[in-house]
Amino acid sequence: MVPGTVHLVDMQGTSGLKHRIGSNADVVLIPQPTSDPDDPLNWSPLRKGYHFWLLIIWGILMSASVNWSGPVWVPLQYDLNTTVDALNISAALCFAFLAIGCILLQPTAMKIGRRPVYILGTFLNVVGCLMGGFQRSVEVYYVVNILTGFGAAPVDSLVQISTTDLFFAHERGTRLSLIALALGTGSYMGPVAAGYITEAQGWRFCFWYLIIFFGIILVLQIFTLEESIYMRPLADPEPHYEPNKGGSKDNGLTGDNPSPLIAQPIRRDTVTTDSTFPIPAQTYWQKMAPIHTQNANPKKWWWLAIFPFRLLTFPAIMWVGIMVGIQIMWLSLLSVTQSELFSVPPYSFGIAVVGDTNIAAFVGGIFGMCWGGPLSDWYILRRSRQNKGIMEPEFRLWLLIVPTILNSAGLLMYGLGAYNGSSWVISAGVGTAFIGFGIGSGGAICLTYAIDAYPGIAAESMVLILFIRNVIGFAFTFAIQPWIDGLGGQVTTIMLAVLCLVSMTSFLIMVRWGKNFRRRTAKKYLHYTEQRARRA
Repeated sequence: MVPGTVHLVDMQGTSGLKHRIGSNADVVLIPQPTSDPDDPLNWSPLRKGYHFWLLIIWGILMSASVNWSGPVWVPLQYDLNTTVDALNISAALCFAFLAIGCILLQPTAMKIGRRPVYILGTFLNVVGCLMGGFQRSVEVYYVVNILTGFGAAPVDSLVQISTTDLFFAHERGTRLSLIALALGTGSYMGPVAAGYITEAQGWRFCFWYLIIFFGIILVLQIFTLEESIYMRPLADPEPHYEPNKGGSKDNGLTGDNPSPLIAQPIRRDTVTTDSTFPIPAQTYWQKMAPIHTQNANPKKWWWLAIFPFRLLTFPAIMWVGIMVGIQIMWLSLLSVTQSELFSVPPYSFGIAVVGDTNIAAFVGGIFGMCWGGPLSDWYILRRSRQNKGIMEPEFRLWLLIVPTILNSAGLLMYGLGAYNGSSWVISAGVGTAFIGFGIGSGGAICLTYAIDAYPGIAAESMVLILFIRNVIGFAFTFAIQPWIDGLGGQVTTIMLAVLCLVSMTSFLIMVRWGKNFRRRTAKKYLHYTEQRARRA
């Protein structure tokens, strides 16, 4: 068995597994849904859609909360009597606590459920924004960034895992790319809104508006956000074997958006495959309980907290962590340099117009979502059919060719164009759009690859990947200003573009040897998936 190599397309109709219905009815549902009506894979389309889009809106607000301040650094420096370096420290602290939050909140979600962690994150951002609205010193701003960064940590890892709770393997690329677009929307359009709000009402009103929006989301989460954590059977969590020649096609009752598989409101414990203890379907108040331990991971919290670091020996996970870390560098680059570049001659943009430079990145991100999501899912089905129905996660990586070229070119256009005083269309327009495309598509493709490669440890993989990403973002945010001051903007731009090109073309290594890496880690993977579900 090679982790991630699965029988995705049942071309002969002999697998005996549940399939989607409608178009592409030969696609096998991975993971296989249970007969439990409370299994998130069996939720109705409306129930899934509401849960997913509530998380999407929450993700937009969270990413805006930690990324909106770029265009207003000049008035922040004046009002807080501080410097650019001090504001860089505040941004770096935000990245640091995003990383710390991933480590501490992910195992918490595995022990008491995803729902209470989302509510806690919203509450911390309300408190942080309240402090931000009244702050008078940069020291308080440090605390604001710590609280909002820690509270936003679930948007970096837990939302992706909640998505895998609800959707099948052939749907993941589209959903994860929508999450990437949501985070990009907050990151790009947050500064746009902040620029106009600051010019009209002052930067403190940015915090007041965030408090209002987070307050609404908090109420919706408390009364409508369901728990999606679900402990699946240990036996054969992914159909990785060859089709059973003697089997018969099982169309089941499931499809893209499966209906409950049984008519009676009975659910069964799915921690083991031989459980025979039926329990009633959950009531509304059970679904809205503050803590959910029924499907919690049986391991101790500290074990779950340190477990992700055991995955440092998995090449695919390490590679994805480095790749998304490099992607976050470009987001940080836009945030910390846009005011410095475009608020001075020859551009002399006002605060609102500096914020508008993010619109191009948002547009690029929309196209990136399409490339890294629906097109990615279509491509992997096509390649699987060409491969006798067998899917290899590396198939998806070929789509990184376009982001590699456009992202590298975008960095050159953004930096060299601005430092040479070229038309804003080159730097703030096309260059920023290319960067947005690269961030949106590249991140979605890489994260989906990691989940496809090791689905049984997806939650732990996300913790390590996002920890690596945020550590890189933390270091880069500290380093970028001295880097520019020491080498000059043009040399720094060229170095960053070369780094982008070299790092992203490394996908060819994973295409060539990725399956061998997965084969060599198969024993560890199986051991870890069994160990993490065993009672402490």
